[in-house]
Amino acid sequence: MASNQASLLLQKQLRDLCRNPVDGFSAGLVDETNVFEWSVSVIGPPDTLYEGGFFSAIMSFPPNYPVSPPTVRFTSEMWHPNVYPDGKVCISILHPPGDDPNGYELASERWSPVHTVESIVLSIISMLSSPNDESPANVEAAKEWRDNRNEFRKKVARCVRRSQEMEDFLVAANS
Repeated sequence: MASNQASLLLQKQLRDLCRNPVDGFSAGLVDETNVFEWSVSVIGPPDTLYEGGFFSAIMSFPPNYPVSPPTVRFTSEMWHPNVYPDGKVCISILHPPGDDPNGYELASERWSPVHTVESIVLSIISMLSSPNDESPANVEAAKEWRDNRNEFRKKVARCVRRSQEMEDFLVAANS
């Protein structure tokens, strides 16, 4: 029953995004037969190190969505303190609801069923604009962000360039 309600809610959120697109990202299904796996493209926000990048991610929803949060994993190369080396995004609103067992986050900062795909992606765009190096997913990136900003910039610039090359390749392949 929960899975059916989740499916209906996800279909509605996808329809709403298609009707009212949001600047900075687009979303669609990975496979038309599975509403629980979304392909998301995030455009690097203006005036950030990620500006001009086209970053792809997969958003996977649990059967009990929106009670539990989805997971988001970049499939594009991403160098960021709040993105694990495997691409998984680590931000508060994607953490299970309730108190943080590690005491880093307030319950109010964690997942709540009122969040939508739009609010999640806007939080990811915000994360790209201002990394949180206090509780990093990628310790090496966080250390570089703090101690060697030039090297950090170079790695991000390479990620942006590669994402642009991949976007150009995909556009050419679909022409």
